[in-house]
Amino acid sequence: MRKVVLITGASSGIGLALCKRLLEEDEELHLCLACRNMGKAEAVRAALLAAHPTAEVTTVQVDVSNIPSVLEASRELKQRFQRLDHVYLNAGVMPNPRLNIRALFSGLFSRKVIHMFSTAEGLLTQTEKITADGLQEVFETNVFGHFILIRELEPLLCHSDNPSRLIWTSSRNARKSNFSLEDFQHSKGQEPYSSSKYATDLLSVALNRNFNQQGLYSSVVCPGTVLTKMTYGILPSFIWTLLMPLIWLLRFFANAFTLTPYNGTEALVWIFHQKPESLNPLTKYMSATTGFGSNYVTSQKMDLDEDTAAKFYQNLLELEKHIRATIPKSDNQG
Repeated sequence: MRKVVLITGASSGIGLALCKRLLEEDEELHLCLACRNMGKAEAVRAALLAAHPTAEVTTVQVDVSNIPSVLEASRELKQRFQRLDHVYLNAGVMPNPRLNIRALFSGLFSRKVIHMFSTAEGLLTQTEKITADGLQEVFETNVFGHFILIRELEPLLCHSDNPSRLIWTSSRNARKSNFSLEDFQHSKGQEPYSSSKYATDLLSVALNRNFNQQGLYSSVVCPGTVLTKMTYGILPSFIWTLLMPLIWLLRFFANAFTLTPYNGTEALVWIFHQKPESLNPLTKYMSATTGFGSNYVTSQKMDLDEDTAAKFYQNLLELEKHIRATIPKSDNQG
């Protein structure tokens, strides 16, 4: 029986590179591309099948920033599949990123220059909007929409005889200082992306605590510093041209500069081959690349505690009740 792998945000960037690499590893997979734009998804599907004709590739439309869309996609997936072996929770957004020029230039001439470029700590602020569900856009897209997807797909995921896997695309930019249980949507701050990635780390820990005995395991992965449409939009193109020699040089001193989506998927592909019981739920697994371009996987203990993770999980359950109460019953029926 083919393993079924669901990937959100599969039509570009890390998600697309992951699809290609997984099929290079195993052409007998069934990949299900969960994407917002079905035109792009179908084009990716055709390209993947052209390169791997023995694979099975399907698509499902889902916008994780819209809960009715998540519920509809979940219903469709439960009609198609009896189980999901791997779910890559990869879709994400960083709206209108703004560069703190003062922090950039002060960091360039400090001892923290490598750390600054590796994590973007203090460099980026974002302004965002409220979604149709009344939630902060970054929080709903990066965290809550995926949370509801998991909740809906529990019947396909929890099989103690043959564990299923959740793999979150997190970030080195996930900073404890940017997250607060009192404002977990980060409505009052200016770094919602960092807050949302820390929230995914907390959620992964809580999911392991609640579902490992039922056969569901969760891991978080950082793809490193990857240049995609999301990052290229931060600076004008001529600035990137000026910075690239410095970035290539820094690669010899820090392993976080994976740069390409292909390199960035190293840890995501590595996780695919590991036994879930062998992984530490409090560890983040990170893609890394040497100065000469060799890829490998490193790990780092996450800066969090299980008590905060449990409280955050309860907050999400309460928010779920509130959101479901605002959705027509016909949309809520799975």
